[in-house]
Order: sequence, then structure tokens, then C-alpha cells
Amino acid sequence: MASRKSPFFNTATTLGKIVAFFGVSALCGVLAAGMLIPAASVAGSSAAIGMDFFDALPAELKQEPLSQPSKVVAKDGTQLATFYAENRTPVPIDKISKDMQNAIVSIEDERFYQHNGVDLRGIARAAAHNLTSSSQQGASTLTQQYVNNVLINAAFLKGADKSDITYSGTKNMADKLREAKLAISVEKEFTKKQILQGYLNLVLFSGTTYGVEAAAERYFSVHAKDLNIPQSAMLAGMVQRPNTFDPLKNPELTLKRRNTVLAAMLKTKSITQAEYDKAVKTDLGLNTKTLKSGCVAAASANYFCDYVAHLILKDPAYGKTKADRENLLYRGGLTIKTTLDPRLQKEAEKETPKIIPANDSSNMGAAIVTVEPGTGNILAMAQNKKYGADPKDKSYTTYNFNVGRDMGGTNGFQGGSTMKPYTAIAWLEDGRKMSDVVDAGDRSYGSTSFHWKTSCSPKGYVRVDHDGKGYAPKNFSKGFYKRMTVDYGLYWSINSATAKEASQLDLCKIADVTKRVGLLDASTGKPMSGLNPSFILGSQPITPLAQATAFATFANKGEYCENRALESVTDAAGNSYKVPGISCEQVIEPSVIDSLNGTLKRIAGTRVAKGSISQPIGGKTGTNNGASSTWFVGYTTGMATAAWTGRFDGNAAIFNVPINGQRYDNPDSSTFASPLWMNYMKDVIDYYPAESLGKAKSSSGSGDSTSGDGSTDNNGDNGDNGQ
Repeated sequence: MASRKSPFFNTATTLGKIVAFFGVSALCGVLAAGMLIPAASVAGSSAAIGMDFFDALPAELKQEPLSQPSKVVAKDGTQLATFYAENRTPVPIDKISKDMQNAIVSIEDERFYQHNGVDLRGIARAAAHNLTSSSQQGASTLTQQYVNNVLINAAFLKGADKSDITYSGTKNMADKLREAKLAISVEKEFTKKQILQGYLNLVLFSGTTYGVEAAAERYFSVHAKDLNIPQSAMLAGMVQRPNTFDPLKNPELTLKRRNTVLAAMLKTKSITQAEYDKAVKTDLGLNTKTLKSGCVAAASANYFCDYVAHLILKDPAYGKTKADRENLLYRGGLTIKTTLDPRLQKEAEKETPKIIPANDSSNMGAAIVTVEPGTGNILAMAQNKKYGADPKDKSYTTYNFNVGRDMGGTNGFQGGSTMKPYTAIAWLEDGRKMSDVVDAGDRSYGSTSFHWKTSCSPKGYVRVDHDGKGYAPKNFSKGFYKRMTVDYGLYWSINSATAKEASQLDLCKIADVTKRVGLLDASTGKPMSGLNPSFILGSQPITPLAQATAFATFANKGEYCENRALESVTDAAGNSYKVPGISCEQVIEPSVIDSLNGTLKRIAGTRVAKGSISQPIGGKTGTNNGASSTWFVGYTTGMATAAWTGRFDGNAAIFNVPINGQRYDNPDSSTFASPLWMNYMKDVIDYYPAESLGKAKSSSGSGDSTSGDGSTDNNGDNGDNGQ
């Protein structure tokens, strides 16, 4: 629209400057009267706020993007959660009912369509009223209110604190003059419809509800375009004092205020007498809808939502400081598309509380996380506990069992025998075979004088002293202290077999395998050092997400893919933010993986699934001492899933502890973790078709029909008590 020059404030000419000087002085006086500023203050400020000051004020309103909610969506577009400081959904003026437009003009600025931004007649009338009456009238036009809201929005977007922002009740003369000049500027640049649209999208209605569309949905569960006369009148009446005229807190005051607006609408002839008579007899007619912000309000995938929020708030791509990133998340109108598959998530959320209820007296945790081999995409992340904080209800926690503390989780859990495949990989990479025989009854390394090879340490070796006995992990069953193949030892999860293999290898090379597949010590966030042999049996804490990602490497022919949760991030203006792409690297030779999978396929297919799953699967069980951490990590070429159950509040043993109504003498991975994995996978396995996991060149087979698992460890290290 062409600019409409205001001769009153066109200070580019000498005449304009003279007129402006007297105009500003007059305006100061009228504003002062309207604001009830003492006469002495007016005299002082009028001298200071002259034409030069007014001329120096900004003449153009810089408009920042509207503060809008951000939303997190699944890979299919399903909305998971919203984040907002201001719940707002901007809409064009033709999507706002004419009744709503008339209501706000009638009560806030009846001369809106006649003035040029500042209504001197309205200011004079308000001043006269305020000087002669105990009640007060405002004189700001809708355009001035729009300017004020734009300035507040800009301040918030720049990270200003509420205490640093000037609101209507705290403005001085300079603030009012600045607002007046900007209002005139806005009237030159925008049509009345554009100004009204901007105002109705910006203004606060109550709490965190901003803009007429959000308000219509909040109080009446309708869109702004469908607001009728009494609904429009109620909303229009709220903007003057949102906290006072809140229909949920003060329904009687709000009804009285609504009727005042209806009277104003009748006065301005925007409604007829009949329409007024009908509307004024109605009640408020509320039909409220609550939209909470953040992950606590998510209908599902709360913990995954929390993980996504941590990703955004920790990444400098979304702002230099954490405050900047929070501002973007809560005000930037981001659309955060994630990798989550709602089909898998639904089943994960169904099965985790079924295996161990959220409110179980044991306070045990259960978790599932699924990663896609070949992409690293996180497809599901769930646990048995409800998301939230309630010190009186153990059903709730904000700890995400699947991730580390830096991402809203815990310090991880002891991995038990799920760590044994990494020793087998190092064995194969050393040129050996799964069919090689080791003496699992040999305890020569149990002496404190035994040298464990560690090429990454200064001496090149370490010695271990456990009460003068060195390192000598024990097996659960005595009958397994014997010679056996590496394949047999891994199949039955024999501690002494894995220890014997490691004694012939370089511990640093085993630790390097874990590093290559992204497995870290969750308590430190650093790679495993390899300077203590206990890590080979799972003494160091790991996270379910990290272990699922590592095992996805076994499903992907030795190609490791960093896990990822974000597919795209765009803001309200359509700007895109850089997200991590698929990042994969061949870290283990396919032939090594084929040999390993020859054993892990039989563990998963024969010992865990017992032939009940037709697709090719592999996996490993894991149980630590006391069974405070039990695992099954299984995979197909389509998905890798870690199922974990245990304590998240310590490592106290769970023997004879009532869990889901039962006591267990010897709980292990077969008690909770493996059934959890099976129940979940049976429901989702066909969503991601599986191919062959490869064929081992040579294998000795399980070679023994002995039942049970032969592992345990009484030296503070961790084995697997059984499938």
C-alpha cells in the first residue's frame, strides 16, 4: 500500500518541524493528563521531550517473527509434542470471524477506522474523564497496542526477561511518544485490515494463550473463523486485563465484561438490538481444550521427546547459548521431524509396563529401544515408568533409562554378558576362529603375577589384584570349567571361556572394538580404557541405546551407523537447520561378522525365540551379579532392539524380591528381558523385513546339550546367569 504522509509529523520540512514542536508539546500535555502524571513532572519532561527528541525517535517498527509453538513429529508426520512459551497459531484476517473483528474494535478502539494511529480526540476524552472521575479510561489505539505487542514480542525473541520489558502500566512519557510515532509509521505502511490481523494474532488472552485462534480453541474448541457474537465479545473483553477477565478463574466478572463488550458493539452498530438481546441472555458457553507444553504433555513417546529436546538444546546449530536455543525451541515455531516410527513406539509402550508395571513395589525399570541398521535411525524408545516428577508416586520419573545422564538419562547399567561378543570379535580379528579350543578351566591368569597385555598403557601390560587372587571370574555352573570351543563358550555364555580368550589377546584391542561401534562407559561418557579385564564381562555401565546401536553393526555386516533422531528441522519462516545425516562406516570386516553371527543367530533363534520367529535373528543375553541389570539385545537386518530390565536406583540384588506379584530365586535375562524383547518383536518384526545375517565359514556348533547358562562372577565383574 502507498505510504500515507502525515503533515502533522512530517519533520522533513521547516513548517513540519515548527508544527511538530508545538504538536509534541500538546501531545505531551494530553498524554500526561491521560496518564495522570503530576503537573510538576509534566513541566520537567516537556522541556526535555521536545521536537529534537521526537525527531530522533525511530520512525519504523521493526517486526520480528511471531513467537510460535514448536512441534515434534514422528516420521509419518504424527504430532508428538509441542513446546511453547506463547501458545499461538497465526491466521489471516479472513480466517477471523467478522464478529470478532467488530468486538475488538468496538471495545478497544471505536474510531480505529478514522484515525491515523494516534487518536487525539480519544486521548482528550480519556484525559477529561480521568481528571474528573475515580475510574480510568485508556486512550491507546489498536495501532498503538499493536506496536506495544510487537515490541514485547521482539524483546522476548531476543531473550529479554519479563522484568526488563516495559508494559502498559509502567510507561513513561518517552515510551508513550515512541509508541505514538511508531503507530503513525505503521499506519503509513499497512492497511487497517493488516494492522487488525497483526493485533489479533499477537495479543495475550490469558496465561500462555496468545492470538485469537489459540484463544478460540482454548475456550470454545472452535476456530477463530467460527466465533459467534457472544464468544467474540468474551474474548475481546479479556485483552484489557487477561488475568482478571479469565472465565475459568473469574466467570462472573468475565460475564459482566462480556456484556459490556456487547453493549459497545450495539453502540457502534456492529450488532442489532435483537442480536444484543439474544447474546446478553446467554451464559459463557465454555467448551475448553487444554494444550500443555513440553514432553510431559505428549500423548506418547514422552522420553523420546525429552531426548529430542536435549538434542536441540545442546546443539550450537540452534543458537550460540543455551538461552538462545531455548528461545528458539519455545518461540521459533520449529517443526522437528524425527525418525520415530509410531507403530513400533505403540508396541514398545504397551509391552514395557506389562512386563513390570510402573507402580510395581519393586520399583524396577524396563526399557526398549530400537535402532535401524544401515541408517542409525531411532525407531522406538520406551520404558515402563510414566514421564514426570511426583515424589509421592514411584510410577513417575524423568530419568530416560535408554540414554546417558547428559541426555536426560542415567549413568547407564552394567552390560553383563552382552559385552562378550566384543572379545569374540577381537579374537577373530587376531586371525583366530570360533572353532578354536580354549581351556576354560585354566585359571593361570588368576594370579596377581599374570600380565594382561595392554598395548595402550605405558608398560604394555597390567596386573590385577583382587584380594591377592588376581582376576578369576567364576561360572554359574561348575561343570563348565573345561576345554571348549570359542563358539561353545559364547553360546553358553561361559565367563571363564571369555576370560581365557582375553588373556591371550590385547585388552586394548578388545576395548578398541567397543569404541569402533560407539559403545562408551556411560558413567564417564568416554571410551572404555581396557586397563582392567573386568570390562570384558560387563562391569562398566552402558546405555540401552548405545548397545542397540552397536549390535545394529552386527546386523549390517560390520558397518556402524551413528544413531540419529532428527530427520529435519525448519522454523515458521521455512528456514532449515542442519541436522546430522546418515553417517556410517565399515568398522568390522564382514567375514568377522559372519563368523560372530553364526553363534549369535543360534543364541537368539534357539535359546531365546525357541524357533517361534521365522525371520533370521541374532542376539545376546546379559545378566549382572544380583540380576539388578538384565538384558537381551537382539537384531534382524531390519532392526536392532535392546530390551533391559533392572534397578535404576542402585545395584541391590533382586533375588526373592516381589516383582509383578512373584518372587524369583534366580532371576536372569530369561526372566524379564528376553520375554520383553520377544513380546515386542513378535508384534513389530514384519514392519522391517529381514534378510539373511550371513553364513559363518566354519563353526563347531553348540556342541553340548547341557541346559542353563554357565556364567556368573563373584569378583565384582559381570556375567550372564542364563537365557
